[in-house]
Amino acid sequence: MHITTKALVLRGVDYKESDRILTLLTQEQGKLTASARGCRKKGSAIAAGCQLLAWSEMVLYDYQGRWAVKEAAAERLFQGVRDDIERLALGCYFAEAAELLAVEGESSPELLSLTLNSLHALDKMQEKPLALVKAAFEWKAMALAGYEPLIDGCAVCGAAVPEEPRFHLREGVLHCAGCRGGVGEGISMPLPLPALAALEHIVHGDPRRLFSFRLGEEDLRQLGDGAEAYLHTQLERGFSTLDYYKGLLRTEW
Repeated sequence: MHITTKALVLRGVDYKESDRILTLLTQEQGKLTASARGCRKKGSAIAAGCQLLAWSEMVLYDYQGRWAVKEAAAERLFQGVRDDIERLALGCYFAEAAELLAVEGESSPELLSLTLNSLHALDKMQEKPLALVKAAFEWKAMALAGYEPLIDGCAVCGAAVPEEPRFHLREGVLHCAGCRGGVGEGISMPLPLPALAALEHIVHGDPRRLFSFRLGEEDLRQLGDGAEAYLHTQLERGFSTLDYYKGLLRTEW
């Protein structure tokens, strides 16, 4: 059995002398694991297409009950991401998060589109702050994975525009600062009105214009802090790639 598909390489693990085990996010079959035999050999015809973060057209075949790469032609390598260590680290974080959120063998076109668009933003939209791209990816990825934040008003009093809005990480709801006692235990983080408007755009706006918003430095910081904390709270785990990215930022201080 053979299939031809376009795929984004989310992860690669070296195996034996010249092989690599790939985690792919494909157009039709969603997340798949495939072996790329000989891809690390010098002159391998599939080497470029099997790189981490490569968007490739692949021919996969069933080899002893598992997928294996027969052909791989890279269509886009996001070179602007590869040429900058911070962008590369952030792109790898997007890939690690997408790998966790995708379900093996289940089509995930919106998650694939989000990941590709976020890599494109890192690659070509270099005027956009990295913090903006990161926050937009995190909030949207969580919404697509079934953790959409409920932000259409205070979850306690019903106010359409919450007073001193805060976001409850465990419950995933918005509330007024004065209504804090009505949402139970756990951490609530401030989400000022400009950041709340940006979150509304991210979650409910046109996905093709995902990064088409601006925020001041402090509002962007709070939007990003909330996104990262919400992701960690709901998924109950950290990400080594995110730790590495944040370590790069700390070295600049």
